[in-house]
This record gives sequence, C-alpha cells and structure tokens, in this order.
Amino acid sequence: MEKELILIGGGGHCRSVIEAVESSGRKIRGILDLPELIGTEVSGYPVIGSDDDISGFVDDCEFIVTIGSIENSVPRQKLHRRVKDAGGTLATVVASTAFLSPRASIGAGTVLLHQSVVNSAAKVGESVIVNTGAIIEHDASVGDLTHVSTGAKVNGACSVGARCFVGSGAVMVQGTSICDDVFLGAGSLLAKDAVLSGTYVGFPARKLK
Repeated sequence: MEKELILIGGGGHCRSVIEAVESSGRKIRGILDLPELIGTEVSGYPVIGSDDDISGFVDDCEFIVTIGSIENSVPRQKLHRRVKDAGGTLATVVASTAFLSPRASIGAGTVLLHQSVVNSAAKVGESVIVNTGAIIEHDASVGDLTHVSTGAKVNGACSVGARCFVGSGAVMVQGTSICDDVFLGAGSLLAKDAVLSGTYVGFPARKLK
C-alpha cells in the first residue's frame, strides 16, 4: 500500500500538483507551509505544519516539494535537501493524463502534470517539474531540480542540465543541449547549444549579456 503524501509549499504550483495527485489515485495527508498558515487550507487540504515538521512525517508519509521555480531554484533545492537529510522519501507523481513511457525513467520527487509526455528512453532526474503539456521526447535527458514549463518541447536527444528553467512554449531543436543553471525564456527557440550558464531568449535564442 502506498504511503500518504505530504506536500511542501502551498502556492499555485501546489494546486496544480494536487490535481495530478488526485487523478493518480494517491492520498494527501496534508501540506507544510509557513507557520502563520497552519490551520488554513489549500484546495481543501489542511496546512498541518511547517518545514520544521518534516521529520515528524518521515516514517509514514512520502514527500513532494510543491513550490515552483522560475528564475530561482534555490528554495526547491533547500527543501529537497531537507527531506533527504531528515531521512524522508521523495515520491513521484504522474497525472492520469500524462504519458510516461515504460522505457523512460524519472527520479525521486519528480512530478508529471496533466497532458505532459516523457517518451521512450528519456531520462529525467530528481525533483523535476514537467509542467502541463510539456514534452520530453525520446532519448532526451533532464537534470535534477529543473522545471520544464507549460507547453515546452525538449525534442529528441536533447540534454538539459540541472537547476534549469525551460519557459512556456520554448522549443529545443533536436540534439541541442543546455548546461546547468540556464534560464530559457518563454517562446524561445534553442537552435545551438547553450554552453554557458545564464539567460537565453529569442527566436533563435541568444544569451543575454
């Protein structure tokens, strides 16, 4: 029997993850958020503690970090580490309308939201957000703590580093790669490898100075 889930962070991304969890059939125990929000609710689920209470749930629950990341993944990194340091287990969530190929792999703490695709031989790391309608195509790889945003397309044999953000509707041309700590702006087209960390925007994408 699968353990109940504890969601860490009660903002807008949490609401989207709740929809995915409910559709997958898993149960939510509650949410950890700011101390002043204890006793409130998010989409009908109670805020039952703060980040300081993680250790109290490690024996009978699993965890999902449900704060989003755009320009800054540090808060997600810290919570990911706090769960592991407390001896907790990070769960994976695959929405009922998402497609995860049986020939693909996803790491602990990763969430596939509705209508997303992770295709054959793709490799997705830990605590990755594959947001609504995003596509990770065949033989592509995505590093830990990266956020592939709504409708983005990581095409076949592409490589995305760790702690990156691939913006809404952005497209990576087949076989291209981006290194760690890259922000690829919404609607951008990556036609050449991004070999330096930083912000890339445009059609085709160029690194901002």
